[in-house]
Amino acid sequence: MTEKKAVAKKVAGNSAKNATPKATLNARTKTPPKQATPPPRDPQALALDGQQGDTFPQTKAKAATKASINAVMVINAYQSNIMGKDVDITELVTSMRAKFKAVNDGDLSNLENMLVGQATALQTMFTSLAQRAASQEYLKQYQTYTVLALKAQAQSRATISALADLKYPKQAATFVNQANISSGHQQVNNGSSSGQTDISTQTSAHQKPGFSEQYTQVQASAGDFQTAPNKLLEAQDAKRLDIGAQAAAGRANQGLETVGAVHRA
Repeated sequence: MTEKKAVAKKVAGNSAKNATPKATLNARTKTPPKQATPPPRDPQALALDGQQGDTFPQTKAKAATKASINAVMVINAYQSNIMGKDVDITELVTSMRAKFKAVNDGDLSNLENMLVGQATALQTMFTSLAQRAASQEYLKQYQTYTVLALKAQAQSRATISALADLKYPKQAATFVNQANISSGHQQVNNGSSSGQTDISTQTSAHQKPGFSEQYTQVQASAGDFQTAPNKLLEAQDAKRLDIGAQAAAGRANQGLETVGAVHRA
C-alpha cells in the first residue's frame, strides 16, 4: 500500500510539472473582439452633398430645386413595381446626373434609345388592346378597347415623329424683315448686291395687252429714301395760300368796300 501511494504521488507530481498554466492557456485561446459593424443605410434616405459654408436648411433648399433630385423622386414613386422598393435613391441621383452631363456634352444617344423603347412599348400596347377589342362580344367593351388601342397607336406615332425630329432637325425658321403685299402682279427682289430694291411687274397670259405698259421698273435706293419733314405754311409775310388772280365782281361775287362809320356796330 505504501509503495502504491508513493507511485501515485510521483505520477501526480509529474503531471503537475507538465501541465500548462490556466492563465497561459486562456491567453492563447482567447479570440479577438468582434468589430462593431455600422447599421445598414436606408436606401430611401437621400444623401445631400452641400457646399462648404452652407447651413443645413440652405443645403435642403438647394436640393429641393435640383432637376436630378426632382426627377428621381418621381421615378422612385412609380418604379416600385419594376425594380422593387429597395432601390437606392442616392445612386439614382448619381445616374441621373450622368445622363444630364451626356446631353450637355451633345450625346443624345440615350434619348434616342428611350424614344425607340417608348415607341415599341406603345406599339405593343396597341397590338394587345386591338386583339382584346376584336374578341369582345358587346359593343360597349368593343368601343372601349378600340379607343384605347387607337390612343396607344397615336402616341406611338407621335413618339416616332419626335425621334425623327431629334435625329434630323428641321431647318431654323426664317424671319422676314419686309412684307410686300400687292393685289397686282408684282415681283420684289430684296437683298441684291447693290443694296437696292427692284420692283418690276410681269404680265401673265390672261392679262389684256398693254397692261404692263402702265407700270415701269422702279429702282430706289433704300439708303437715300427719307421722309420729307413738315414745314410751316406762310412762313413769309404777306404770302397767301390762294395765289390766283382776283376775280371780277358779279352778282354772286360782289365787290366789298369798307363799311362806313354809320353802319358800324
